[in-house]
Amino acid sequence: MPGFFFSHNNMTELNGKEDCKLAEGKVHKKKQKSFGADLKSYLKCMVPHIESGIKASNSRNVMLSAEEVIQWSQSLEKLLASQSGQGVFREFLKSEFSEENIEFWLACEDYKKTKSDHLHGKAEKIYEEFVQSDAIKQINIDYQMREATAKKAQDPTHSSFDEAQKTVYILMERDSYPRFLKSKSYLNLLNQLQTNTSK
Repeated sequence: MPGFFFSHNNMTELNGKEDCKLAEGKVHKKKQKSFGADLKSYLKCMVPHIESGIKASNSRNVMLSAEEVIQWSQSLEKLLASQSGQGVFREFLKSEFSEENIEFWLACEDYKKTKSDHLHGKAEKIYEEFVQSDAIKQINIDYQMREATAKKAQDPTHSSFDEAQKTVYILMERDSYPRFLKSKSYLNLLNQLQTNTSK
């Protein structure tokens, strides 16, 4: 996983285990305004070497750059093409209680790379988790698409979830993504990276 660059002062404000609990999603109902702090906690948990392994003066170790974070604002496609971008966007979606969208999209991406003899098992799992009407992480698609996807999942091919995935992508692109770009979490991360780059 790429490293993230935060100043030492910001990292010392975090208090270890409690922050990791928040980051792992064990505390679900967080208010929007505290999301920036939770994102820092999440990043610290995901990259435990962040404080000791990356020094403010050593820019060679900075794996996530301001340029990469700026590219995320060019399109949802560029954001999702970045492992770091996926992680930060997922945390934002969690704050809006809509992380099932990116989880479904990622599951579909993984499904397309599945060997043919494993398609049936994966299709069943994706259908049960995201598509069926009482799914735990039910995605927001209409009845006709839900029914069509159910039929395709019974006799799976690599394109069984393409239409549903496209619908969810468009939903994220039009709805969540513009809010993400205006969010404190994105703007604070970008500002932090730009500040550290200019030091």
